[in-house]
Amino acid sequence: MKYIYKTPQLLKWYYPNLIWDFTTAEKCVYLTFDDGPTKEYTPWILDILEQFNAKATFFCIGNNVETCKDEFQSILKKGHAVGNHTYSHMNGWNNSLLSYLRDVRKCESLFKSDLFRPPYGRMSNKQRAVLSKAYKVIMWDVLSGDFDSSLSGEDCYEAVIDNVTNGSIIVFHDSKKATERLKTSLPLVLETLTAQGYTFKSIE
Repeated sequence: MKYIYKTPQLLKWYYPNLIWDFTTAEKCVYLTFDDGPTKEYTPWILDILEQFNAKATFFCIGNNVETCKDEFQSILKKGHAVGNHTYSHMNGWNNSLLSYLRDVRKCESLFKSDLFRPPYGRMSNKQRAVLSKAYKVIMWDVLSGDFDSSLSGEDCYEAVIDNVTNGSIIVFHDSKKATERLKTSLPLVLETLTAQGYTFKSIE
């Protein structure tokens, strides 16, 4: 196994102020899409979600919101949630607290959301402490691995289906790098989980 597709319980315990999943007896999951919006791929994702009456949460890069305004508005019009994913997809481990917060605020100036997800899942302790006061920091319970070109779409599908539970937060990507695997895995995930009785909710 190349990745830890299922977030370990120890990690969730160690960072209790971050949201990894939702405790519920209801058969529902939370699909999330990082790195968009994109002119090429966001419309396709929205169409597939609509086919399955699925809602999702899009963690958007500010720079992409500026260049893909119509696609961003389509996400909102179709009833999905949006969250801050920094302006320039900044890696928190490689940047100071001040520069990281400036990048987050620049994204925030384009749209308002109390949801935040750090690119790569990487933040310093100081960054995490500050942002946790202003945002619900949304991590994930299940990693699809769709960003990895060494995987197949079927691999990503199996990673999700083998690890999903009630209340799981699942990560996909709205990006050129992920699209080949996403176009195989996302419809299969939606079809399989729907058949198993799951519904798909956005993060409020």
